[in-house]
Amino acid sequence: MSSDILIGYTGMVSFGHSVFFGIGMYGAAAALLTVRPPNLWLALLYGLVAAALVAVFVAYFSTRLRDIYFAITTLVFSQIFYVIIFTWTEVTGGENGLTFRQPPLAIPGVPSAAFTPVTLHWFVLGVVTLSYLLLRRVTQSPFGMVLQSIRENEPRTRAIGYHVERYKIVAVMLSGLVAGLAGVLYAIQNKFVAPDFVFFVVSGEVVIFNVMGGMGTLVGPVAGAAFFLLLREGLSRFWTEYYLIPVGIIFTLMVIWIPQGLLGFAKRRLNQ
Repeated sequence: MSSDILIGYTGMVSFGHSVFFGIGMYGAAAALLTVRPPNLWLALLYGLVAAALVAVFVAYFSTRLRDIYFAITTLVFSQIFYVIIFTWTEVTGGENGLTFRQPPLAIPGVPSAAFTPVTLHWFVLGVVTLSYLLLRRVTQSPFGMVLQSIRENEPRTRAIGYHVERYKIVAVMLSGLVAGLAGVLYAIQNKFVAPDFVFFVVSGEVVIFNVMGGMGTLVGPVAGAAFFLLLREGLSRFWTEYYLIPVGIIFTLMVIWIPQGLLGFAKRRLNQ
């Protein structure tokens, strides 16, 4: 959903979302390794602040460019941060990553308790639902309308009087913040972070989620992520080494025959 803010609503293809996702993970890891006892809300705070700071830095430089140049710039930033995390072994653990304890579920007014698979599931689902409602409100606000105007016709939006660069910066910051939140949740679930999560391949998968599910819908990328991951897991059971070949073929056929994505295709069929 965070990537859809840029790709679907603003028309800016980003290959740097792995940076925000990974930095959110490392921010949460920093809180869980340095603060005793481990605190869930501090992990969220550290991860969101770290992702927000990196998003501001990336947005300041990348939003000066458009189209493919913006995409390449975000890709370069993802590689830069990947190399920094991979080589800064004293802090990040290098290629071995970092392991930490899972914080307990501590809600004000309720006794804290260790996460179980069930409680973690409902906690993550609650955070995702709140994120969706927030992003839906943003996309339907005047700010969201301006982002869609930039997507449709940036020169005309600028001619009307909107400061396009500022809107783009805020869009990248919001997108990076939500991606950082996803990273925090992923770190809490796995109790482990590694440089692989900052590699640009993660960003490529996010773009595939958007294309498969339907860009500019918020719900579409969620459906695309579910479809892609289930497809990959299912095919890997039969083709252990070569499962990416049929996945790539299916993705190519979807781009050709269903360019609007699964959600767009379903809407069109229902309207018929």
